Amino acid sequence: MGMAKRALPRLVASLRPLSSTAGALPKHVKIVEVGPRDGLQNEKNLVPTQVKIDFINMLSETGLSVIEATSFVSPKWVPQMADHAEVMQGIRKVSGISYPVLTPNLQGFQAAVAAGAREVSIFGAASELFTKKNINCSIDESLQRFSDVLSAAKEGTVPVRGYVSCVLGCPYEGKIAPAKVAEVSKKMYAMGCYEISLGDTIGVGTPGNMKEMLSAVVKEVPVGALAVHCHDTYGQALANTLVALQMGVSVVDSSVAGLGGCPYAQGASGNVATEDMVYMLHGLGIHTGVDLPKLLEAGSFICKALNRKTNSKVAQASCKL
Repeated sequence: MGMAKRALPRLVASLRPLSSTAGALPKHVKIVEVGPRDGLQNEKNLVPTQVKIDFINMLSETGLSVIEATSFVSPKWVPQMADHAEVMQGIRKVSGISYPVLTPNLQGFQAAVAAGAREVSIFGAASELFTKKNINCSIDESLQRFSDVLSAAKEGTVPVRGYVSCVLGCPYEGKIAPAKVAEVSKKMYAMGCYEISLGDTIGVGTPGNMKEMLSAVVKEVPVGALAVHCHDTYGQALANTLVALQMGVSVVDSSVAGLGGCPYAQGASGNVATEDMVYMLHGLGIHTGVDLPKLLEAGSFICKALNRKTNSKVAQASCKL
């Protein structure tokens, strides 16, 4: 790994930005690191609380500006996140970094704020069946729950981010109509979510699907309020993200070491790896503020703790340098 750290900065510096497309791409991209929450929630073995805290603290040293810390869901549904309050109270909160947490309902929101959360996320889906499996209600009922959270958040001046899952396909319904994604996104944005993250939860999307879906959504929600959240099940995540960038999106979700999955989407592989995302963005001449060698250290730490191999191609290649 020592050689990798020395070789990597030279490797990244040698990448030539694509000048022909530079005008069509954002100059800066905000990366939302979802590893500590979306990355770990599907791990079968419980990850020790201190490991989660150390992991987040390492990520705080990488230059990331947003690190999703945990989820205030019922331990009955996601046992891995049962230590949410301890994690929130145990991490070192660095000035300038947001540590949002996922909250499924008003009860979760209140517990999150009591534990020190200053930003929350709510999550729904463009699929009726997935919503039922994921948060045990219909899309309309989920919007009502969001309304309660958003009202309380507005009172407490707590920013709320909205996730829309299954935007490019659902494990239960198959293909999802772009119009349905646009409809749910519009409602969540109108209710007060400052940003809408569009999730390809099972990673079945292609650049063509991504373009079609985003073309529908940008008619209802300003592109500056959109993010993409791509899983890499079929190896399309970076390609899909690049299409979104070309269409004006400048916020991307990713997970260090490509950790992740979904408890309610069998067969879904991990998120796109943050290391791979940063490598691509820097190669395009796009600023992220993220230190890639430090990111690799955080990925190495969590993979060792989980006793598993990284899913990041950049990390795998760096180990061979």
